[in-house]
Amino acid sequence: MKNFTLPHYALAGILSLGAPLAMAAENQVAPDQVVTAIEGVFGVTPGQRRNHIKGSCAVGEFVGSKDAARYTRSALFSGKPVPVIARFSLSGGNPKAPDTAKSVRGMALQFKLPGGKLHHMAMLNTPIFGAASPQTFLDLMLALQPDPATGKPDPEKMKAFKASHPDNLAQSEYLAANNPPTSYANSAYWGIHTFKFINNKKQATLVRWRFVPQDGEKRLTDDELKTAGANFLEQALISRAQQGPVRWDMMLTIGVAGDPEDNPTLAWPEERKQVKVGTLSISSAMPQKGAACEPINFDPLAVADGIAPTNDPVLQFRSPAYAISFAKRLGGL
Repeated sequence: MKNFTLPHYALAGILSLGAPLAMAAENQVAPDQVVTAIEGVFGVTPGQRRNHIKGSCAVGEFVGSKDAARYTRSALFSGKPVPVIARFSLSGGNPKAPDTAKSVRGMALQFKLPGGKLHHMAMLNTPIFGAASPQTFLDLMLALQPDPATGKPDPEKMKAFKASHPDNLAQSEYLAANNPPTSYANSAYWGIHTFKFINNKKQATLVRWRFVPQDGEKRLTDDELKTAGANFLEQALISRAQQGPVRWDMMLTIGVAGDPEDNPTLAWPEERKQVKVGTLSISSAMPQKGAACEPINFDPLAVADGIAPTNDPVLQFRSPAYAISFAKRLGGL
């Protein structure tokens, strides 16, 4: 089992995908390759996630705004409370990754809609992703394979990867320039991908979303990075929830013609219209072992009626990759 922590530029591209990526043509990148590649980088903890392995569970509710009805018919925005199971996590497959690492944080949500229907969101605390295609993600995993002699990635391979994959640059620079949050409760989370909201008139609107913490965004100072410890995030969230509900505003960004809808590495212009469409409230948090979030496969293509995915190749690739990782977990592998 490999328990090294990757530098920020390496972790920039890591989502909850998973396997060893061959240098194949774009349409030949297979989900099982990616999962195997992730296992090659981090090793395997049997029965656990291949990526975003270190995490915490939480429960609460979401109340959507009826004002969203002009964009979507989704039951998420009925104005009635929707039960939510949440999972907060660090990227990577190292269960002992330090909470001070300059790596991606995640917030995954499962909304329990009327009639037993579910809606999932799998978000990151960076406004863009580190790969425009599965091929880039595969190539990153290949570059990160540890050298048998050192147990660490070959710096020359990473240098070559960065030079040949400019789509990895924006997220990497964001992570380098921003220290990790002081708490999961003090971080914003972006949906990364573009989705379509569809209303009762069957009109489709391109949207992106993010969840903005009502507690405010707060980051560790350089001095705090040295003293915060390796495992402070879980207890910070538990303690904060014991004081009262932890809330995020769901902000919807409305796309216009020409905005990139199939490339998660490109941000939309800041001047795009933004609308508050709901509030997420977390009432309690707990360790993930045995808790409600632990067995959930937070497939981002599990979407409610009135919300549809775009043809973003990374978004489309995540679902089958998650399924492979999930099947391995269920099998105790």
